[in-house]
Formats: sequence, C-alpha cells, structure tokens
Amino acid sequence: MTSGPAAPPVPRLLVWRHGRTAWNAGGRFQGQLDPPLDDEGRAQAARTAPHLAALLQGEDTVVVSSDLQRARDTAAALAPLLGVQVQVDGRLREHGLGTWEGLTRDEVAERHPGQYADWIAGRPVPGRGGEAQADVAARALAAVADLPPAAVAVLVTHGGTAGRLIEALLGLGSEHRRVFGPLGNCHWSELSFQASGWRLMRHSLAAPAAGDHRARESGDRGPFPGPSASDAPDAGEPPADTAATDADAAG
Repeated sequence: MTSGPAAPPVPRLLVWRHGRTAWNAGGRFQGQLDPPLDDEGRAQAARTAPHLAALLQGEDTVVVSSDLQRARDTAAALAPLLGVQVQVDGRLREHGLGTWEGLTRDEVAERHPGQYADWIAGRPVPGRGGEAQADVAARALAAVADLPPAAVAVLVTHGGTAGRLIEALLGLGSEHRRVFGPLGNCHWSELSFQASGWRLMRHSLAAPAAGDHRARESGDRGPFPGPSASDAPDAGEPPADTAATDADAAG
C-alpha cells in the first residue's frame, strides 16, 4: 500500500493577488517591472485586509509576499491586523516577460507580430526572453516548500504566478491551462492539503462591498472586470478583447 503525498509545512494557503496599479488599469504588461499601487489598488488592499483578518482570526498565520512593491504594499495592509511581520520571498514575484514588459497588448502586436501570433495560438514565444511557465511554477512551489510551519500562509503574489502555482499544486499540466479564471486585483483563492494532496476550496474571492458581509465568488463578479487576454503570458486561449485590469502579467 502506497502512502499519500508528503504533508507540506503549511496545510492551508490563501493565494492573494495584489491591488490594482495604473498599468493594470491601462492594460500594460508588468511582468517584473514594478509600478506601484494606484489609488484604487490601495483602497482595494485597505478594504480586503480586514475581511481576511476576520477570516483568519485565531489562526497561526504567516504572511509571505513577493518582493515587488505592489505586492509588499498589499501585504502590509494585512500583516498588522494579524500581529505578524511580512516575510518577503522573491520566488513569488511575477512571471518575467522579457521584451514585452512595459508594453500594451496592441504595442506587442505591432512591434512583435510573430511573437504575438504565437502567443494567441497558444504556442511558445521564442525570442521574447523572460521566463518559461514551468520555471515560474517551480520557483513558486519551492517557496511553498520552504514556508515555516504554520496553520495558514497568505501568499501575496501576482496574477501569472498565482495561476502557475495553483495549477502546479493541483497537478495540472499545460493542457489544462486556463481551466480556472484569473484572479482579479486583490482577489484570493484558498487551497487545503488533504490526504490525497492539494484541493482548491475557493477561487477568486473578493472582499464584500460596503454593507455586504459575504465574500464574492468568481461567478458573482459584480463591477470587477472580466478576464483579459493578457492573463496568459506564454500560452493559453486568450478570450475576446476586454478590459485588461484582471491580468497581472499584462496590467
């Protein structure tokens, strides 16, 4: 009789995407460049942090952030409410997009039409530079493996990295890319480790609006924008043109 997968140091993860930046709002590929949160992004973090703190009340929690400032500033809204310090791990930073960083989707299509065509078709994008999806997943998994023992970890990260990490934890291969929609700015997903491995318990939740005490699930997006083609920096099935504020790699 074979045993199940080895238990991780933390059996429950909240994967929380940072608040909005002006580049998110403008549909510009961020990658590992580091524009700050805009006014709405800071308001999102301030609104979401108390809700997460209430969910985590009484839990032994660690808060670990990407080293990019937009993630660190989002994490800084939560950590004091939990009475913990933010730990910083560069392995949670966004997918590096090479020469696409700083460009809008239209600019990529104009300047690099061959690369853009490969991306739209779901093929690898040679010549762009940056990181492969598998490398992003591997470094994010290593960050999870190195977490200090705790009941819960809040990982404050980015749209592309969050997607690759969730897929890797669930054992999904490249053929299952985009099974889950992307995290909106300041949305989070929850995973729990059980005997058979990781399970996705909730996906793309958002803090409730004023007067509403329920977390909003991805199927009830309200005023949040729909997923953007720029969510998938290397491959996938980009949907029809929509506002690009949901995708960290692009916005």
